[in-house]
Amino acid sequence: MHKLFSVLVLSVAVAGMSQAASVTKPHAFVAKLPDAQIERNIRAKFTRSKINSEHFTVSVQNGVATIEGKTNVIQHKGVATRLAKSGGALAVQNRIQVSEEARAKAAARLAKGRGGSTQLARATVLPAAKPK
Repeated sequence: MHKLFSVLVLSVAVAGMSQAASVTKPHAFVAKLPDAQIERNIRAKFTRSKINSEHFTVSVQNGVATIEGKTNVIQHKGVATRLAKSGGALAVQNRIQVSEEARAKAAARLAKGRGGSTQLARATVLPAAKPK
C-alpha cells in the first residue's frame, strides 16, 4: 500500500511539473510569421470574404494586427477579427466603427427574438440562509 501511494505521489508531481512548464511558455511552439506575411494573409482572407466590400485597412506590427474602417453590418466586425487571427495575427486591435443604423437594426432583431420586449429582466440577490 505504501509503495502504491509513493508511485501515485511521484506521478502527480511529474504531471504537475510538465503542466507548469507549458504554462510558462504558452507560445513556445508557435512560429511567429513576419509582419508583412501576416498582413498579406489577412488581406487575402478579407478578399475571399463578404467583408471585402467594406475596404477595411489592415496593418501589422510585432504580430499585432490593427483593423480600421466603418461598416453597416455589425457582424463584419467580428468576422474581421476572426479572419485576422486565422491569418496569423497574435492579437487583434479591432477599430472598426459600426454605424448607428447597424446598431439599431441589431437591437430591433434582438427585441423581436425576445418577443418584442426590449426590457431586461431584473433579479434580486438574497443573502444565503445562515445554518442552524
